[in-house]
Amino acid sequence: MDRTRGPRRDGATAVSEGGKKRSTAARAGRVGESERPRASAYATSRDRSDRDGRGPARRAGGAGGAGRRDGSGGGRGGGRPLRVGLANPRRRVRAMFLVACFVFTVFAAQLVRLQGIEAGALSERATLSRTREFPIAAQRGSILDRSGTPLAVDEERRDIVADPEIIAGWTRTDRRTKKTEKPGARGAARILAPALDMPVGELETLLRGTPASPKYARLAVAVKPETWRAVEKLDVPGLAGVKASRRTYPAGPAAAPIVGFVGPDGRAADGTGSGLEYLLDDQLAGKPGKTIREVSADGRIIPMGVDDTSPATPGRAVRLTLDNDLNWYAHQAIEAKVKETKAESGMAVVMDRKGRLLAVAQSPGFDPAKPGATGSVTSSLPFQEVFEPGSTAKVMSIGTALEEGVHTPTSPFTVDDKIERASTTLNDSHEHPVERLTLAGILAQSSNVGTILATEQIAPATIEKYYRAFGVGAPSGVGFPGESRGIFAPSEEWEHQQRWTILYGQSVATTAIQATGVFQTIANQGVRVPPTLVDAVAADDGTLTPKALPEGRRVVSEKTAAEMTLMLESVVGENGTAAQAGITGVPVAGKTGTANRYSGTGGMMASFVGFAPADKPQFVVGVFVANPKGGHYGGSVAGPVFQKVMSYALEKYGVAPTGEKRTPYPLYVGQKTGPSAGQVDPGSIPDRGAPTARSPRSSSPSSSSTSTRSTTPSSSSSASSSSSSSASESDAESGVDDSSTTTGNG
Repeated sequence: MDRTRGPRRDGATAVSEGGKKRSTAARAGRVGESERPRASAYATSRDRSDRDGRGPARRAGGAGGAGRRDGSGGGRGGGRPLRVGLANPRRRVRAMFLVACFVFTVFAAQLVRLQGIEAGALSERATLSRTREFPIAAQRGSILDRSGTPLAVDEERRDIVADPEIIAGWTRTDRRTKKTEKPGARGAARILAPALDMPVGELETLLRGTPASPKYARLAVAVKPETWRAVEKLDVPGLAGVKASRRTYPAGPAAAPIVGFVGPDGRAADGTGSGLEYLLDDQLAGKPGKTIREVSADGRIIPMGVDDTSPATPGRAVRLTLDNDLNWYAHQAIEAKVKETKAESGMAVVMDRKGRLLAVAQSPGFDPAKPGATGSVTSSLPFQEVFEPGSTAKVMSIGTALEEGVHTPTSPFTVDDKIERASTTLNDSHEHPVERLTLAGILAQSSNVGTILATEQIAPATIEKYYRAFGVGAPSGVGFPGESRGIFAPSEEWEHQQRWTILYGQSVATTAIQATGVFQTIANQGVRVPPTLVDAVAADDGTLTPKALPEGRRVVSEKTAAEMTLMLESVVGENGTAAQAGITGVPVAGKTGTANRYSGTGGMMASFVGFAPADKPQFVVGVFVANPKGGHYGGSVAGPVFQKVMSYALEKYGVAPTGEKRTPYPLYVGQKTGPSAGQVDPGSIPDRGAPTARSPRSSSPSSSSTSTRSTTPSSSSSASSSSSSSASESDAESGVDDSSTTTGNG
């Protein structure tokens, strides 16, 4: 029995048992076939065992190799398991090769993307992460006076900024102890405080940053370059000195209302500035530049790194017609008069006979270094404040009468001190007996009643035409920011007594620039040239070429202008209303004005406007004092300021008197003229002791000058006069005024 169980290689045994096990082997073969996938993992090991005769196939004849050799094994179950999948070394190598190829393909694709397709964008992104942009402020153009003296200039400054994150992570080695320390914001503040002259606590707060701005903090604004150099030497990382500038105004308060100021950002066009800085912002403001630099993690500039600079384009310089010295002198003179008379404000305007503005001064004004200080007046009053011109407007009314041929300078008039028109009593500034005056006398004595008699026969439309030709009711042409066009209604809208009050400067409002421009027209032989303030704007190469003057327009003939000039000389004579405006040895032509004002606190506006030398005009000066105390007549209040400013202008420019002897027109009917022109023929003057019967009126200038008249300009740019009472805007301080003659009755 033991023998029959001998080695399974025995064929007989295999045959005898083959029948029993055939079905089992077949089933085993099918099972092995279904289990091939699991067998594949260890197929190599089984094959090796079978070849050594130790595998189960060798021991079991029906399932082993012997069975296959004699054909008795039968079925698929007797063979070795098939080598499938990765169990095959060749297939495994092939699969590994494919996987490697796939991986290398992905790497290659990424390499192509990084080095080829997206190389530029990725490089730019990487550079941006290491670079920082530093703005370069454009230098603003300078504002110069007519001789090149700076009125507004930029000075180099630095804004010191910090990166709080870099400051927070800053470490350094103590030189003495050799220990590494982390100063942080507090340590940096202690180091920087002396150089910046700032409290340590304030600096520390800035250096810590804010949640909204964790990487940017501005430590100091517009410091001098030497301050930044001192900060640089402290070797604190994360700091930068951004080039900036600060606007300075060497002319100070004298020119400030005209020159204006800029905002904190160095610009004026956004509404933070004023004056010419605002008006000329496009020319003055340059184009900012920038510097892009590569920096390290601690905020230090990387040597040989990115350093790309786009330079700023500086603004263009502007030269004005202003004379800085003359403007300063005018400012001093008007400021002194405002203080002396305790006036609300004062203005002084100087122009040459071609309309170039040489001085535009006011008081109060402001310090351009502190425009927001208490009491500052940043508006330019000569361009923006409106007031009734009063008797200075008589130049236009009487000039119209001369130009239209209605009267001559010697036309006689009988002038009372009151007149009834439109059921309203209109009167002079004070009571006086009936006078026999020439047209020249009416102007010299500044008679309201006489002006009405001389001009009321002229159609309102004609009066309006001449007034507008003189520049009333329209902007001056300078284009100054906030400039008023004045108040002047069309003639068809004149109501009640307005038809007559306009003739002597009421029910109409002008600015100081407009009022002075009227006399420029007379001084320029009847040709009005709109005032100018800008003489030249620099070209791209920096050259300054004077601008052409605006085209002039003839308003009255040269003959009328000459007649008006000679008549206006009498105003400054001993029988006129402004002897205080006279200049020894120099003929002066001018006119006083005393009128109501509607801005500020109201009150009166005392004025004197004139030109000199009268025989060869060079300069026109207008002086206006608002609401003075202790007297409000133009001759006594504004006249002395005119005399000082005009004398300075003539002396500065070396204008000498011509020495020409001029014969004035007679002021009174029958008055002798010539060498004794200042004397009056007694026979030509009515008996002052026997005035015509009339109801008594107060002779107080303060009560009779304006009487009960209420003239308030309407919002629709017309000035309406009220009913009743007087319209006396005469500045006559000598006491001779008006009523009508047979030739002057309307």
